[in-house]
Amino acid sequence: GRGRGPNTKGLLIGAVAVVAAVVIGIGVAMMGDKSDDKGGDKAGGTTPTATQSSQPTPSASSSVAADGELPKIDAKALLLGGGATTDSSVKGAQADGGVYVTNFNNVGASVTWTVNGIPADGKYTVFLGYGVPGKDGTATLTVNGTPSTTPVNLKNWANAPAGDYEKGWTKTFNYVQLNKGTNTIKISCEQGNQCDANLDQLWLEKGWVKSGG
Repeated sequence: GRGRGPNTKGLLIGAVAVVAAVVIGIGVAMMGDKSDDKGGDKAGGTTPTATQSSQPTPSASSSVAADGELPKIDAKALLLGGGATTDSSVKGAQADGGVYVTNFNNVGASVTWTVNGIPADGKYTVFLGYGVPGKDGTATLTVNGTPSTTPVNLKNWANAPAGDYEKGWTKTFNYVQLNKGTNTIKISCEQGNQCDANLDQLWLEKGWVKSGG
């Protein structure tokens, strides 16, 4: 009996040592995997940030919100063309800082808005906040490169007295057909238009409606 005892203990000790070595080996391997995973996560996390920073969104564009709410933009943030510029001397504009687009009463003056993420093809309403000096005006609406046959009606809805831009702030709307995805909306002063107006804000509503925003 004595001869077997030491041998059995030796075998057990050897077996425990082997098991311990395997467990330690597995632990080291798992730690290595975890550190590799962390490194991968970090690398993956930085990639989108780099992509976003290398492709800044132009201020003249807007996107539909995640909840489907259609965008609204200050006219001053639109792409201005043909001599259109910004000012804030006439009080009452709703845009941030009271800054609006002026010098619009020249053929070729324009504001252009790119809207991304329109959810579906269909009917939409473009609203324009503007101010006129006590007289009616018109402008041209162009959607995705096609001029509308219906002018933008810059009527003196506020009944402001002649020459009074400050009391002439109001809004108008036009019915349009937009495509799913990205659309370009331009309001411009063309030959035959009377564009003596200050432009405040633009916004979109779903469907053909008469009020909104």
